Amino acid sequence: MTATTKSIAGRAYSASARAVFGLMFAALAAGCSILPEPPARADVYDFGPGLMAPAPADRQASLPPVALAEISTVGIPEGSSALLYRLAYANAQQLRPYAHARWSQPPAQLLQQALRDRLGQRRVVVLGEDGIAQQVEGTGWPTVVRVELEEFSQVFSAPASSVGLVRLRASVARAASAGDTLVAQRVFAVQRPAATQDAAGGARALAEASAQAAEELAQWLEQQGR
Repeated sequence: MTATTKSIAGRAYSASARAVFGLMFAALAAGCSILPEPPARADVYDFGPGLMAPAPADRQASLPPVALAEISTVGIPEGSSALLYRLAYANAQQLRPYAHARWSQPPAQLLQQALRDRLGQRRVVVLGEDGIAQQVEGTGWPTVVRVELEEFSQVFSAPASSVGLVRLRASVARAASAGDTLVAQRVFAVQRPAATQDAAGGARALAEASAQAAEELAQWLEQQGR
């Protein structure tokens, strides 16, 4: 092979190698561009910091203690921390979750803490079945408050208008060895307007509605002489 032939062959090989490497680089770049993006992190909401200071001891003792049973849920996903909404103007029967927003805990747990904080301002509050047992061993059978959470969602009456809706059924009972004796029962339905028509506005409206529901339940409990 002459020198000229070798030179031509070398240039051809070099051009071919550059083309191959170019194709490989292009394929790699194309592959990187189609890789899935990491999922967006969900915004996490709760009811806020709650009480900034403990209630005075004399206020806690002004009313008899109560046992607040674990809140159950009816008609909403149990144990879910999804922030839910309804488009009442389209299909009021469909619960929809926000894709990138959630509660820090299931709503029943957040509501139970709100109730405990409010009731605890004027009385001792024990939680769950263990709390009932503690009262039995101590001062006798307690008054038991049981709550069912029936609705906890942001309801849109129109695209530019929504409220946070909380509906719960509260029962007051006297505990006894033979079982609870129902004293009174009431449904509380509270709604608060959302300042913005998004997850942040819905979360704040639901927190405000929950606080109002806790206030109304506390006042009702006192009216029952409990």
